[in-house]
Amino acid sequence: MTTIAVLGNGRVGGNLARALVRAGHRVTAVDRAPGAAADAARTAEVVINATPGAGSLERLTALRGELRGKILVDVSNATTDGPDGLPADLVYPGSSLAERLQEALPGTHVVKTLNTMLFPVMTAPAALAQAPTAFLSGDDPRAKQAVRALLTDLGWQQDWITDLGGIETARATEAAILFVPHVIRSSGFTPFALSISR
Repeated sequence: MTTIAVLGNGRVGGNLARALVRAGHRVTAVDRAPGAAADAARTAEVVINATPGAGSLERLTALRGELRGKILVDVSNATTDGPDGLPADLVYPGSSLAERLQEALPGTHVVKTLNTMLFPVMTAPAALAQAPTAFLSGDDPRAKQAVRALLTDLGWQQDWITDLGGIETARATEAAILFVPHVIRSSGFTPFALSISR
């Protein structure tokens, strides 16, 4: 059992928190209130960033002390929104939210994952007609191994998980968000995920 703090209790954070509780972990899900987030991060082994990506860097940098030595699982994408509320552009072109977080939080092990799918797939990957892919980006091998174990608890098979390498590889998966508004406009909000077929 792992003690986990989920920052952000909207659709993404709430979905992850419920699934991790079902998997037997001790989970606290909090909103964006600084005090609640700090308390939850302080007592957790793993912190999941499920806050809106455009404001995540500022929010999490304020928790530098509480996040020191922790694994920070970043599932957010930092985008600007178009008129229809769907992602329009990247906040950090040529970089990524995950890289900015790792730079701002050198004492924290940032791992990027689960950001290339609609949120229901994060906790029910087997519900899709074909196997989706969960990508891992991060500099610390032990942190990535711990996150891989959490993904397994969420229903991800080992051969559905692809370790891309260091945190700089997150810029590729974060850029995949630019597919999302076009897919949604074409097919609606039916769950989907990026998949590597071999």
